[in-house]
Amino acid sequence: MKMRFVLLSVVLSLGVFACGQTVDSPASNRQDLSAFNAQHEPPMLGIHWARGFTPFARVQGARNNPDMTYHGGVIMPSTVSEAIYWGPSWAHSTFVGDKITGLDSWYAGFSNSNYAKTSDEYTGSNGQVGPAVTHNGHRVDLSTASNGSSTSAIVAEVCKEITNPVRDGFYPVYVDVKRGNAGYCAYHTYGSCSGVTVQVAFFFNLDGDAGCDPQDTSGLHSQGLAALANVSGHELSEARTDPDNPGAWYDKRGQENGDKCAWTFHVPLVTFSNSTQWKIQGEWSNHAYNTGAGYPNSSGQKGCLDGH
Repeated sequence: MKMRFVLLSVVLSLGVFACGQTVDSPASNRQDLSAFNAQHEPPMLGIHWARGFTPFARVQGARNNPDMTYHGGVIMPSTVSEAIYWGPSWAHSTFVGDKITGLDSWYAGFSNSNYAKTSDEYTGSNGQVGPAVTHNGHRVDLSTASNGSSTSAIVAEVCKEITNPVRDGFYPVYVDVKRGNAGYCAYHTYGSCSGVTVQVAFFFNLDGDAGCDPQDTSGLHSQGLAALANVSGHELSEARTDPDNPGAWYDKRGQENGDKCAWTFHVPLVTFSNSTQWKIQGEWSNHAYNTGAGYPNSSGQKGCLDGH
């Protein structure tokens, strides 16, 4: 979700991060954090707000068209993913649990799943969003992790760990840091590694975090894995449809496809292409909304799909 010029404050675990938005702007310029930390920062995009944290009012009622519109940028016709697990806790099996193996399976199963295909309607200057994901596994960095307040620190971690970045690369960074008072669970951003533009995402440690918990009662996964899987669906879907500058698909309030269906679930579990099952939010489809084929988001707008 792109945040712009009306100032709001999001309390972070180690400080206060301020960002802004205007609901009437065309949202043509992405957020620049340089005013707040005295250096250029990539923008925080696709912020997955915690339950109950509403930094602005959603579009309401039939009098406003909630569809996303195209803003001239590229999309991701395919994706190459590689996860990074950052922080000393990733050395301890009790902390790791099923999270690393589970997320490797999640990314592999996301590829060509009906869930991934819910975003295929969107096109950009470089073609059409495609559901294929090539997952190259993961890397573990046991050094002290950032708390995510600096997007450039997250990009720098990706550039340090991914020695051969690729075009259409998506590199999620999962840290062992709790979100504390931060109002969000995750975000995506972008940067350049070795001259290659890459898509990056940041995820807090969501173990025991009620504000970022999808409340999966299936017993198939630990709570921490289930929470990370749900927010990963949000961020990967947004990165595919709205990567880097100048942006591709978002609505007049800056909401991307994941934002518009956050914390809304249609079925208990969604099955991926490798037969794994996850409790996961839907993604916004303009076509579904316009044809009445979707399920309602938290504002009652029937434009969400989960590919079940």
